[in-house]
Amino acid sequence: MKSDLLMNFTVDKETSTVNVKREFNGSLSNVWSAWTEAEILDQWWAPAPWKAKTKRMEFKEGGQRLYAMLGPEGEEHWALADFTSITPKTNFKYLDAFCDSEGNLNKDFPRSDWDVSFSEQGETTIVDIAIKHENLSDLEKIIEMGFKEGFTIAMQGLDKIFASRT
Repeated sequence: MKSDLLMNFTVDKETSTVNVKREFNGSLSNVWSAWTEAEILDQWWAPAPWKAKTKRMEFKEGGQRLYAMLGPEGEEHWALADFTSITPKTNFKYLDAFCDSEGNLNKDFPRSDWDVSFSEQGETTIVDIAIKHENLSDLEKIIEMGFKEGFTIAMQGLDKIFASRT
């Protein structure tokens, strides 16, 4: 398994944006599917040993994904993605929020605006993500919660899925 896959994680405090650029050892169509199909997302979206479980997903503009992160001790953290824009195999955008199991937003936590772009480079696919927060304190709250570490582990889980297919 290639371990030299590119991963850049930068924080722009001026714009309250996290940028993640990540290379995957998979074709554009496979990587796109892994980010946009619930049954594949559920295999990697949560950082191990946590699991992701999608309750409902409609991947279209105006659609939503309601899902939970399930912890090893039975913890449940629910989140909602509102898809705002989709350009097949190129880009999709959504608003992310914490919520309850019915999709009612948790107002104590900020929403973030995700912009996810895909580009094929030879044998690999680059996923370029910009996650914009309303203000710096919202951004700092997410970072303090361990977003970088958790997201890094989750994406290694996606690497394992691609490695098992070759």
